Amino acid sequence: MSKLIDEIRFTQELIKKPSVTPKDYGAIKVVANHLKKLGFKCKFMSFQEKGTDKIINLYAKLGSQSPNLCFAGHTDVVPVGDLPSWTTNPFGAKIKKGFLYGRGVSDMKGGIGCFVAAVSEFLHKNKKFKGSISFLITGDEEGIAVNGTKKVVEYLKKKKEKIDFCIVGEPSNRKKLGQMIKIGRRGSITTHLTVKGKQGHIAYPFEALNPSTPLIKILDELKSKPLDKGNKNFQPSNLEITKIQINNSADNVIPARATATFNIRYNNLHTFSSLKKYILKIINKFEKKYKCKTETKFIGTGTAFLTKPNNTVKNIQKIIQKETGQKTLLSTTGGTSDARFIKDIAPCIEFGLVGNTMHQVDERSSIKDMKKLKQVYLKIIKNFFN
Repeated sequence: MSKLIDEIRFTQELIKKPSVTPKDYGAIKVVANHLKKLGFKCKFMSFQEKGTDKIINLYAKLGSQSPNLCFAGHTDVVPVGDLPSWTTNPFGAKIKKGFLYGRGVSDMKGGIGCFVAAVSEFLHKNKKFKGSISFLITGDEEGIAVNGTKKVVEYLKKKKEKIDFCIVGEPSNRKKLGQMIKIGRRGSITTHLTVKGKQGHIAYPFEALNPSTPLIKILDELKSKPLDKGNKNFQPSNLEITKIQINNSADNVIPARATATFNIRYNNLHTFSSLKKYILKIINKFEKKYKCKTETKFIGTGTAFLTKPNNTVKNIQKIIQKETGQKTLLSTTGGTSDARFIKDIAPCIEFGLVGNTMHQVDERSSIKDMKKLKQVYLKIIKNFFN
């Protein structure tokens, strides 16, 4: 058996790979090399849809028995942003005043490091455990997410690979380690709306058709009517208007077209199809009233889902509370993650480091938190197989 893996040194090794989506720079291999030393069989998978960049993914597994506990994560990171504002090299992995600095340390190379270290310690004392441990690691979570976890899940489905439970190592805590487990996520639907009118002189509006009028009416009705009141596990669905554009260089001309973009983060009371139908109904209502023409484009980046708090979830919650001293909430707040793909093949939760500096300048994680997270993961693994 190889020597124990240290979560801090492992994470530092990962941070030093500047794996800004879609580039990998050997980050996936760092994970695979360490897992191979622990006895894992590693399968690299590369996918590339037309017009996109090739992405390297990894599915690693130790054992062939059930149950299979999977850890999912991503080695890709967002760009560093304003480089001169960083107080350390974003890919230098420097430790300063009890914190490990680096792009991706909280989101989520640190989570990967802590889980690999926990598995290393578990295997050191449990060489013949009954079950399997697997890792699903992608390099396409921060980007368009079409050649990453989504494709790996499709492959696992075809191979009839069974995963009994999955932990996604996203930074689920906002301020303190142990505050929150994500047991689901809201869905997301973005609508790009174009209203076509007729250009004309503002002094002769009856000879033109101003597209801004129906556009404003459509947006007002969509925004002013609540979609729902939420439920036990989800907050109310929410619509936000993100863009309104009229490309008009003259002040005395009625424009020919107006566009708007809006997004709905929705709970499990809706689906992509039901919301699309609802939006089109309102658009068609004002299209008829103002005798204008419209074009719509809908983009969905994930459906609402929920992992019901079964015994596994409740046990994980108890472990986290005991180890961190926090009252650990079960939540469905926040944006999207790769759990939206994994939920098709396995129940999953998200739990990782504190994420209040993720995507920011001087992204960092507490060394104390990382050591504690390793212990939490270790207790979860022991509990799962016992």
